[in-house]
Amino acid sequence: MPTCTPPRSTEVFEAPEYAPDRPTKLTQMTTWIDRRWAGQHGIGRYATEVCSRLTIEANDLPATGSNLPGPGTFASVPKGLIYSPGYNAMARAERELLTVHDLIHLKTAWPGRAKYLAFYNLVARPVIRRTGAVITVSETSKREIENWIRDPKVDVINAGLGASAAFHPGVELVVPEKPYLLYVGNMREHKNLRTAIAALAHVPDAELRLLIPAAEHGEARAVAKTHGVASQLTFLDPLDDDALAIQYRGAAATVMPSTLEGFGLPPLESIMTGTPVIYWTGCSAVAETSDGRGWGVARAHDAEEWGSAFADALASPMRVSAPLGKYDWATTARTVDDALKRLA
Repeated sequence: MPTCTPPRSTEVFEAPEYAPDRPTKLTQMTTWIDRRWAGQHGIGRYATEVCSRLTIEANDLPATGSNLPGPGTFASVPKGLIYSPGYNAMARAERELLTVHDLIHLKTAWPGRAKYLAFYNLVARPVIRRTGAVITVSETSKREIENWIRDPKVDVINAGLGASAAFHPGVELVVPEKPYLLYVGNMREHKNLRTAIAALAHVPDAELRLLIPAAEHGEARAVAKTHGVASQLTFLDPLDDDALAIQYRGAAATVMPSTLEGFGLPPLESIMTGTPVIYWTGCSAVAETSDGRGWGVARAHDAEEWGSAFADALASPMRVSAPLGKYDWATTARTVDDALKRLA
């Protein structure tokens, strides 16, 4: 019986010659995981939770130094498929499955935006197109990435996010001396914390507890002093998940004034403990996560409107239902795992 040779694909593998008495064997690409993203920050949490759950056979990427765009972007890397829990595209990668959590960088002010445009359009987009897939974390980011990538052959995969097991409706309630509001994040412009601090002037008795980097405490105090509300801020030391869950549970509401987010873990962690969120309705990703569990503010930079929402939350504490079964790290990791196995 004559043999037949199937079409060749140089993009994925080279198929061996088929014979009826010998099974066809596909060549598996070596998979590498870039573990440099682990750390005490949003992507760091994502990297730790997802990478620890992957089942695909993989090696640690032998890369050192910063994982941010820079000279390392053009460094030599081993052949195969690279998985990154962040957006650090490697220009010389054979294939790389990136995780683009959002496109906030492309919305920053000029001239800072120029460097991000160069990286995303000249490095990240070609890598994503060459790979044929990219991971993201929300439907909001998925839509934005599809509009940016402009390639129907690229599979934009919303793997979602999870919440640590520490955040659940049964977290112990430590009753505070007086009701308080909680903010978890940083002082970056798109976080809009300055507006939330200014809003305290409209609610003189309100306490806002801040979990932000220690290096930013001085900046927050300066903003508060300008508005005469320095005494209304309380700065929290770094907390583990169990201690942070208690802070969420005890708060009248979690404040999330961001104008841009790809997802936003604090709103999710808050509602998982049953605590509502105060958020700007125009921030699609946060509105998607919060899903009406709290107070939506119509004008992002209106300190008086934020103050009114603060007053409502403090005067009428309420519990919200946790979206149980919807946000799960195991599900996220399984989605990433499946994508890697298909690509490899």
